[in-house]
Amino acid sequence: MKILVATDKPFAKKAVDGIREIVEGAGHEFALLEKYGDGAVLAEAAADADALIVRSDKVSADVLNAAGRLKIVVRAGAGFDNIDLQAASAKGVVVMNTPGQNSNAVAELAIAMMIFMARTQFTPSTGTEIAGKTVGIQAFGNVGRLVGAKAAALGMKVSAVDPFLSEEQIAAGGAEPAVSVEALYANSDYVSVHIPATPQTIGSIGYKLITSMPKGATLVNTARKEVIDEAGLEKALEDRPDLKYITDVAPDNYGTLKEKFGLRVFATPKKMGAQTAEANINAGLAAARQIVNYFATGDTRFQVNK
Repeated sequence: MKILVATDKPFAKKAVDGIREIVEGAGHEFALLEKYGDGAVLAEAAADADALIVRSDKVSADVLNAAGRLKIVVRAGAGFDNIDLQAASAKGVVVMNTPGQNSNAVAELAIAMMIFMARTQFTPSTGTEIAGKTVGIQAFGNVGRLVGAKAAALGMKVSAVDPFLSEEQIAAGGAEPAVSVEALYANSDYVSVHIPATPQTIGSIGYKLITSMPKGATLVNTARKEVIDEAGLEKALEDRPDLKYITDVAPDNYGTLKEKFGLRVFATPKKMGAQTAEANINAGLAAARQIVNYFATGDTRFQVNK
């Protein structure tokens, strides 16, 4: 089988070497496409591939239609909204992610963002401490639990909400269960967002939720920009000059927000959640192992388009 690693933003060399070793060690052909720039180039390269490993690369219907031999796509990371799941399912292509491999990197970034905003983006002014403050975690999966553990170690109170977990499960993960999303926002000095972008969550965090937060609160988004109602966010920051927003993915209106609100808002120059050497390597190797296992045993444990 031909396994193509297609990454416009390349893996670290150590990750590429490790993926090659796993692929070729299992008797498959390894191919590499990096910094390709255009989806048409990806479509052409995938034409004779049996499997595809990507990062944030767009695997569109055009790419899937061009890849006549393709059987499986693995996204090296947790999010998979860069892959057209409907088109993949229509062609019988299995799509997987690699949950948990980037979790610690994202969790560390979320904590760093809280401190960064608490200290007024490290400008020479009086900031605040995060110890003793409450962090509300919206979605208590792999990343959320790690954020909670790290926050607790720094002396923060931890609350969480997750529609897929019971109160007992949240409590077992080290957080105080919030009775609702609304209660989470209303009682948290920091809210750390970890929800995926789905039809139900897109634009779900807007003016009402944001302005319900306590005085001096900060909203931290290391998830997807689409979950934020950007117009609602702007109005909330206008009406509540005590609130702050920091994100790992710049909103479309970031220029306006930065001009109007200065040090109260910040967006990283590019999505940095998984940008650590460790996460880069872990996710790539996990993707390779999942493909090898799929071809060897039919293992579809991490399939996301069932």
